[in-house]
Amino acid sequence: MTHPVEITFTEIAADRLASHEGRVAMIVQPGGRLPSGLPRAAREAAQRALESKAGKGLKPGAALELAFPAGMAAEALTLVALPGGATIAEARKAGAAIGAKLGKTHTLVLAGGHKLAGEIALGIALRGYDFSVYQTKPSEDGQEAGADPIPQSVTHEADNAVMADAQADSAPEAPDEPVSEKARVTFMVKDPEALARTAQDAAAVAEGVFFTRDLVNEPANVLTTTDFADRLKAMEEIGLTVEVLEEDQLAELGMRALLGVGQGSESPSKVVVMHWNGGGDEAPLALVGKGVVFDTGGISIKPAAGMEEMTMDMGGAGVVAGVMRTLALRRAKANVVGLVGLVENMPDGKAQRPGDIVKSMKGDTIEVINTDAEGRLVLADVLWYAQTRFNPPAVIDLATLTGAVIIALGHDNAGVFANDDALADNLLSAARAEGEGAWRLPLGQPYDNLIKSRLADMKNTGGRAAGSITAAQFLQRFIRKGQPWAHIDIAGVALPPGATDLAPKGATGWGVMTLDRLIRDRYEAK
Repeated sequence: MTHPVEITFTEIAADRLASHEGRVAMIVQPGGRLPSGLPRAAREAAQRALESKAGKGLKPGAALELAFPAGMAAEALTLVALPGGATIAEARKAGAAIGAKLGKTHTLVLAGGHKLAGEIALGIALRGYDFSVYQTKPSEDGQEAGADPIPQSVTHEADNAVMADAQADSAPEAPDEPVSEKARVTFMVKDPEALARTAQDAAAVAEGVFFTRDLVNEPANVLTTTDFADRLKAMEEIGLTVEVLEEDQLAELGMRALLGVGQGSESPSKVVVMHWNGGGDEAPLALVGKGVVFDTGGISIKPAAGMEEMTMDMGGAGVVAGVMRTLALRRAKANVVGLVGLVENMPDGKAQRPGDIVKSMKGDTIEVINTDAEGRLVLADVLWYAQTRFNPPAVIDLATLTGAVIIALGHDNAGVFANDDALADNLLSAARAEGEGAWRLPLGQPYDNLIKSRLADMKNTGGRAAGSITAAQFLQRFIRKGQPWAHIDIAGVALPPGATDLAPKGATGWGVMTLDRLIRDRYEAK
């Protein structure tokens, strides 16, 4: 998997600034003094830049870069504006301004005594992500493809092998060895030991986010249902207990809704259950993720244009996996179970048809109006299984469920639906604290009426109107009375069309930080 950039913490040594041969970045507070170790010529150039119109117009977290500063061996000097009273989001953005420029070099960051130094470091790690493992040809500018940036290291171990044996003829070969050249960061602060201790949890969060991004970015000929399950099973090495339920077990449990989605694919459908038992004897919080490793729409096939992005339709399962990885790495004092339904939705002679009626694990019957409304069928069975087996204090599901939520909220907010106001408020509060956009949308009987079926207990789509809401209403039918539940539709935020403050273009890992914060604040023993 892709690993965050290596960051080491050390005491301030201003005398290193002139001789450092990589990149140098400084956190600059308004009216603050530049460090004494900065050579005179570089100091004058930096001061002039900060006093310029561009420098005075810098917003918190923004940066100015001076190439090959006079009197210094560095290839660049980056001045990052960040006042002492900055927010966490601004501090992470400041780090991201550094992380976006890491390249392959050694970056020296002078953060001084800034109280949010840890958040700056997390921003560096998150924005420094790069997924270029399949780029082997020289780029147009003559540089080696993927060479700039490669801030993180890449390993290809059993739990994250890029290619399963079964796809040897069709999947691209990954590099045999880890990337030899990679960026590293030395972070200079007043109290490096204290920062290093607090940064351990942040590093676990970054690992979880990267794990999610890798999963979402992988092509479907690599990340099959079997490969996905293997990667999750390998997390037993970091302390999780992982079960993989195969098709015969799912059939015995009655998961006909889930199995119907995958019956047209050569990849077997699976449910993976990840346990983290870091608390006491209490029932675990349940996280449930939609894991459609590729979605053609099935018989209700999607338009060809843009279908290649349906490799991200397992984004909800990816987030659940990333959260579970983070909890294990930081040894969270909570009980959490992560369940993901892994299927592939393909057109085939054996595929489910529009008009089919399937019976769910709960026992309710579902008329399949559109085979492209498949994610809710997967979640229905996994949600019911999670409740009946674990009796959790709350259930939260995540899914790239509807295009309708993008129409409603764009790419800046996930849609949150809940039957419990306290759970919804806690989720939204956690999202705000982590700077991940989320907005609550309504539920109600008029929307539920739209999924009534003439032939079965319900149908799997209510039409175009309020599409994200009727999808949530469908899921709510598989939530037991009195069970606190929230559904998060991440279709707009999992793979936005461009870069974000903390992620390059591609998968964002949205939700790992929010759910980790929720668990830390509400479910973890103090």
